[in-house]
Amino acid sequence: MIEARDTGSPGTAPKGGRDSRPEDGGGSGSKGPAPKLLFGAAAALVAVVVAVVAVVLLTGGGEEKPAAVAKTVPTAYTPDYNGPGFAKIASREADQRAITEAEAFGGAKTLTSGRYTFTQAGAELTDCASAAWGDRLRQDLAAHGCTQIGRAAYVSADKKLLGQFIVVNLKDKAGADQIMRTLDPATNAGWIVPLNPEGAPAFGKGFSAAYARNYGHYAVITWVQRVGGGQPASLNEMIDASLAVEKPADFLWARLGLADEAAR
Repeated sequence: MIEARDTGSPGTAPKGGRDSRPEDGGGSGSKGPAPKLLFGAAAALVAVVVAVVAVVLLTGGGEEKPAAVAKTVPTAYTPDYNGPGFAKIASREADQRAITEAEAFGGAKTLTSGRYTFTQAGAELTDCASAAWGDRLRQDLAAHGCTQIGRAAYVSADKKLLGQFIVVNLKDKAGADQIMRTLDPATNAGWIVPLNPEGAPAFGKGFSAAYARNYGHYAVITWVQRVGGGQPASLNEMIDASLAVEKPADFLWARLGLADEAAR
C-alpha cells in the first residue's frame, strides 16, 4: 500500500496508508437649439457612454472569461492501482452506457460506515475539462478518453467532516491508472475541482486527504477533510471517513454484474 504524502499544506501530515457564487424655441428661421435642448442631448450622450462602459466592464468587451478556479490539491494522497476484480470492465467496450446522476448519486443520499454518517449536499455530472484544472491533467484526461466526471459533496452528521466522491469515466484501466498518477500533487499537473454546493461548508482550504482506486476503466477518488481544514490528530480519522464517502462506488459493482451477465 502506498503511504500518504504531505504535499505542502501547513503543518506536518500524519503518516498512514489505506486499506481497503425642454422648451420649444418657437418661430421660424435657422435659430439653433435652445440651451436646455443642448444640455439634454449632452446628458443623454453621457448616459449612453456610461452604459457602454458598464457593459464593457461587466462583460469584458464581449469576451467571455472563465470563472476563477480554486487550485486546490490534497495534502495527503494515496493511490491504489490494484482495485478489486474489475477485469471484465477494464475497457469501456464492455461497459459503453454513460453514467447517469440517478444511477451514481440517486441512491447515495446518506452514507454510513463505522461511526461515520454523511449526507449528500449536492451532486453533478459534467464534461471532464470543466471539472478539472491544470493543462497537463486536462491533456491526460483527453488522451485517455475521459467522457464524464461525476462529483458529489457530503457533510458528516456531526458537521465536523466534509467529503468529496469523484468518479472519472475513462477509456480503459490503463487510462484510469495514468490519471491516478497524474493526480499525484508532486507532479503539479492539476487536480479535480471540488464541488462546493450552496449552503454547505466550503471544501478545499487547509488539510485534506485523498484516496484513489481504479474500478476497471473508472478512477474513483474519495477526498476528505475537517470543516475549516484543520489537521487531524492522525490519518486514521481521514481513512475511516473516506470509507463512508467511497460508498457511491457501489453502482460500479452493479455495472460489473451486468457486464458479467452479458459475457455469458
